[in-house]
Amino acid sequence: MAKEGDKLPSVILRKLSTDGIDSIDISEYAQDKKLVIVAVPGAFTPTCSINHVPGFIEKAEEILSKGVDEIICISVTNPWVMDAWAKNLNAEDKITMLSDGNCELTDALDLSMDGSMVGLGKVSSRYATIVENGTIQNLLAEKGGAFEVSSAEQILEKL
Repeated sequence: MAKEGDKLPSVILRKLSTDGIDSIDISEYAQDKKLVIVAVPGAFTPTCSINHVPGFIEKAEEILSKGVDEIICISVTNPWVMDAWAKNLNAEDKITMLSDGNCELTDALDLSMDGSMVGLGKVSSRYATIVENGTIQNLLAEKGGAFEVSSAEQILEKL
């Protein structure tokens, strides 16, 4: 599993834009930035949509005031779902939604979870991390699908 001090791997994440699908190498994108990255097992799923991501939306201004350049949410799904979810949560101006559709970042960080028991298949574990200049500074990874350590409040404590 990824750990504090590790560099983000060079993998492509995707985002829906007005021009189509943008491909973003997360390692390059994170250079010279301080990011909070939140990963969830599934867009539109109950804990992710009711508790986890809404906490980051609610606390976005406070998080950004701590020197964070951007809050990014990642899920193993496609960019259209992430875009629709951002609109549904009214998160468009607070959180950048990126798709890890091929599970490449999740696998490279060894933070996948087997969600097949509820029909999700292989998904990302729930976690939140602070990344500075491409290096993981703090990693708050959950066990299974729990929601105990990766909240916006926990990230604010680390910032």
